[in-house]
Amino acid sequence: MGKSVNSPSQQQSSAAFAGPQADTAPPTPGPVDKAMEVLAALAGPGAPHRLADLARTTGLAKPTVHRLLRALAGTGYAEPATGGSYRPGPRLLGLAASVLADDAAMRSVGPVLDELRVRTGLFASYAVRDDRTVIHLDVRAPAQGLGLDLRPGFREPVTDGAAGIALLAALPDGEIEALWAGPDGAPVDGAAHAALAAAARDGYAFDGADVRLDRRALAAPVRDAVGHTVGALVLTGLAFTLDESAAQLYGPTVRSAAAAVSASVAAESGARLGLVADPERRISATGSAIGTDGAGETR
Repeated sequence: MGKSVNSPSQQQSSAAFAGPQADTAPPTPGPVDKAMEVLAALAGPGAPHRLADLARTTGLAKPTVHRLLRALAGTGYAEPATGGSYRPGPRLLGLAASVLADDAAMRSVGPVLDELRVRTGLFASYAVRDDRTVIHLDVRAPAQGLGLDLRPGFREPVTDGAAGIALLAALPDGEIEALWAGPDGAPVDGAAHAALAAAARDGYAFDGADVRLDRRALAAPVRDAVGHTVGALVLTGLAFTLDESAAQLYGPTVRSAAAAVSASVAAESGARLGLVADPERRISATGSAIGTDGAGETR
């Protein structure tokens, strides 16, 4: 029997939303937790994935990952590839496609993204928050491509750009602080406060300082029937295609498009555009904490 291991996402969640019993050890991940971590890693970019890479991403031991992969492959959720690597299986792909196709809000988003892409010549995407990351669920690329690798499923830290700012700006201050700080405990600095305030004031966020990728993004929040922010419409381009002047031009356009999607979401039953919060301590749409119980397993 080996020692119990927390996956990277569970470690982050425990640090951010620790309650009055913060000194209590987090629950040991059970078999379902581990299988979900492997599935999430399997669906990440760069497939097919090697066993060693999946073990490193999930924080699980190679024998555990190998056992789970064999079980997932047996049920169609994973598929063996060359050299002992694995990729998402047809059953997993089918589930993802059916969920997105059946969602009323996703059907509303598609035409809006196409119009934004044509009108601006930029990448247009729809993004939601998953704890401390932003996931782009639908991406419409311009004809020229712009040399950016932005595809459905692309993830980025919630603090890294306009999409995250747009999603965070409507949250209570305490929740923003917890998400921003992360496991390193870095507080929200003056620049971040200014960006959040500007997003709340203008109805859209612009990231004009992504020096790592030389790209820029502009995003506006999508809200549900009661006004809670559930996602964001995002425009992404290289610095020379989306500068300050372009942001001032496109900002109101994206804000209006997000308002149109919000109205469609409010009118449609079954729309499920929403965030996925911390699995150990979920934050409801109203900002209140919802506790969950977890079963433990040592391996």
